[in-house]
Amino acid sequence: MKHPRPSLAIAVVAASSLVPLAACSSSSGSGDSGSGKTEITLLTDNAESTVKPAKAVIAAFEKANPTITVNAETRPGGAEGDNLVKTKLSTGDMADVFWYNSGSLLQALSPEKTLVDLTNDPALKDTDPSFLPAVTQKGKVYGAPWGTAMGGGILYNKDVYSQLGLSVPKTWAEFESNSEKIKGAGITPVLGTLKDTFTSQLYVLGDFHNVASSNPEWADEYTANKVKYATDPVALKGFEKAAEPKQKGWLNDSAGSTTFAQGIKLLAKGKAAQYPMLTFPISTLPAEDAAKIGFFGIPGDDASKAGATIWEPGGQYIPKASKNIEAAKKFVAFVASVAGTEAFSSAVPPTGPYLVKGSKLPDNAPPVAKDMQAYIDSKTSTPALEFISPVKGPSLEQIMVAIMTGQTPPQEGAAQYDADVTKQAKQLGLPGW
Repeated sequence: MKHPRPSLAIAVVAASSLVPLAACSSSSGSGDSGSGKTEITLLTDNAESTVKPAKAVIAAFEKANPTITVNAETRPGGAEGDNLVKTKLSTGDMADVFWYNSGSLLQALSPEKTLVDLTNDPALKDTDPSFLPAVTQKGKVYGAPWGTAMGGGILYNKDVYSQLGLSVPKTWAEFESNSEKIKGAGITPVLGTLKDTFTSQLYVLGDFHNVASSNPEWADEYTANKVKYATDPVALKGFEKAAEPKQKGWLNDSAGSTTFAQGIKLLAKGKAAQYPMLTFPISTLPAEDAAKIGFFGIPGDDASKAGATIWEPGGQYIPKASKNIEAAKKFVAFVASVAGTEAFSSAVPPTGPYLVKGSKLPDNAPPVAKDMQAYIDSKTSTPALEFISPVKGPSLEQIMVAIMTGQTPPQEGAAQYDADVTKQAKQLGLPGW
């Protein structure tokens, strides 16, 4: 989502439980092992929600491709992981395949210099075309998807909604009404987990569907420095929505000291009813708790345009320095196939749809995944801004924390972010800035 700071997606991954990845095969290294097998390496982040499905996918791939062995390696999440990826690429020491972000962070990898061009390659034959813009730079495609798409909006406790007779809101006014009824029932209406500051960003980032619905050209105009958050009334509303829970007594008193990990558990227990967040963290919950949580997009003002902002799946890439490009392509193709998605789902419940042709959510997928699928099927979803614009300032989360806690008025915070974005755009050398 931004550079040099890690994206929201990376931050969420980094916040989840971390476990070491045991070797997925007994051999090490790459190339020809001397036994007639080709060995390749896969580099992923070290979050449990990545490690477990990586193991499952590798096992399924090796069973289907007995002449190829895949050795798994892990890296840290967040900024440390970003820097390690760049270092490995620049030194020619990158794994044969690596899983990383799609979207704006791809530009920072100088893909035209470092990555294998997969434009029209058979490795992408099962990739849904809607994913390709997220891994395209200067007209060339460099990646295939791994994992699922995510929604960015409001996670809500289905039991609380049912007990209070509430319906999923399609306008912000309906969300306000729901929140007042929840408050009247003695339940925290809106959860904040500002101890982990990255979680503050959803009001603005998740509101992008409403911005794009109002002006379909907004992302292009934003990239060209023709629109600003502080001076666009529709774009400004994301900052105003962030301030409202504190102003109206909906926000938990402990928002400043509550962590992301604590928050998702509070939501599952019904201690709080609504949580602005990605759908991703549902994978960290037991199935019985995940079944209690649904998802809806951040509401706008027009019920007829109600929808959701989605985060595209991560990208899997092959470095030009790989000595096993053909074997790497086979692995990439498998991950982005129905067989690959089934292996992935066998390890962790999907928290959104796979952007792979023919892939279907399993019957035991949690409600948030099915809610997300409904938005995509009805064509009422919009990619998050990071997937269609490289412009993202590094200080959004700090600005949003100040707005959510009442320290900074929304209009002032939006102006601060516009100034922050300007610095980043100039560093990227974008025209018009």
